[in-house]
Amino acid sequence: MKKIAVIENIHKDGLDLLNNNKDFKYELITDVSEENLIKKLPEFDACTLRVSKLGENILKHCPKLKVISRHGVGYDNVDLAYIKKKNISLLITASANAVAVAEHVICMMLAISKGLSEYDHEVRSGNFKQNASHIETLELYNKEILIVGFGRIGKSLIKRCLGFEMKVNIFDPYVSNEVIKSFGGNKIENLDRGIQSCDYLSLHTPLNDKTKNMINYSKLKTMKKNAILINTSRGGIINEIDLNKALNENIVFGAGLDVFEKEPIDENNPLKKNKKVLLSPHSATFTNECKSRMSIETTKNIIDFFENKLDKSMFVRL
Repeated sequence: MKKIAVIENIHKDGLDLLNNNKDFKYELITDVSEENLIKKLPEFDACTLRVSKLGENILKHCPKLKVISRHGVGYDNVDLAYIKKKNISLLITASANAVAVAEHVICMMLAISKGLSEYDHEVRSGNFKQNASHIETLELYNKEILIVGFGRIGKSLIKRCLGFEMKVNIFDPYVSNEVIKSFGGNKIENLDRGIQSCDYLSLHTPLNDKTKNMINYSKLKTMKKNAILINTSRGGIINEIDLNKALNENIVFGAGLDVFEKEPIDENNPLKKNKKVLLSPHSATFTNECKSRMSIETTKNIIDFFENKLDKSMFVRL
C-alpha cells in the first residue's frame, strides 16, 4: 500500500478517489511549517502540493518520496534541481484549471473596462448618475489582445476573446504558427512590438529567470494609454513598483492582478491603495467546478503514476 501525504486540504472529490482505492492510504497535513514537514514526510511515497514550499531542506529527509503531484500548473515552489538529482517525478494538473482562469481573465478585463467598481460606488454613495458620465469606460469589441504564453489556458482564453470579436495576437516561441492560426490567432515574433500595439495584455507564462520582471517600467512606457494588463500566472512577472508608478502617471489605463510577488500581498504594497488596479487573492481557480476537477486530477495523477498509466502531459520535464 502506498502512503500519500495530502499537504493542505483539497476538495473532497479528489480525496474520495484515494478513499475508494485499497492500494492507497492518505493523511492530510495542515501544519505546513518546515519543521512539521521534515517530521512527517519521510514516511510517505508521494505527496500532493498546493502553495507550500518543498525545498532541499525538507526533501532531503524524504528517502521514500517518488512523486510530487501539484494542485495546479506552476511549480516555482519546488526545488527542481534537487528532485531531478533524486529522480523524484513532478506532476501538474495540466487540464483542470484552464476554463476557470480564462473566465477570470475575461471577468477582470470587463470589470476594469466597464468601470464596474466605480459605478457600484456611485450608486451606493447616493450619487447615481451624478458622476457616472465622467467615468471613462471601454469596449472589448474590435480591440487587440496580446496573449503571452499559449498553453491550455491561452487556448481557452482565445476562444472567449474571439467571442467578443477581438483581434488576438499570440507570443509563444514554442508554439507553431499553424497551431495558433488554427485557433484563430496571429503569431507574433517580437514581444516588444506586440506590447506596444495591444489594447489588452494577458500573461500566461511560468516565473523563471527569463520572465521575472518581464513587464517593467520601460516596457509599460511603450504601451497605449488605454492599455489594460492582466496577470493570472505568477507574481514577479510584472514589476509591481513599476506598475504602480505607470498607473499613477496615467501611462496605462488599468490592471488586474490575481498573483503577487509576495503572497499574501505585503501590507505596504502600494498597489493595495491604487484604485486603478483590480486585485484578487490568487483565486482564479476557486470555482466550485475547478476545485473539484483539480483535486481529482491531483490524486488521479498519483494513482496513475504508480499504476504506470499516467498521461505524459502531466509530467514536468526536469
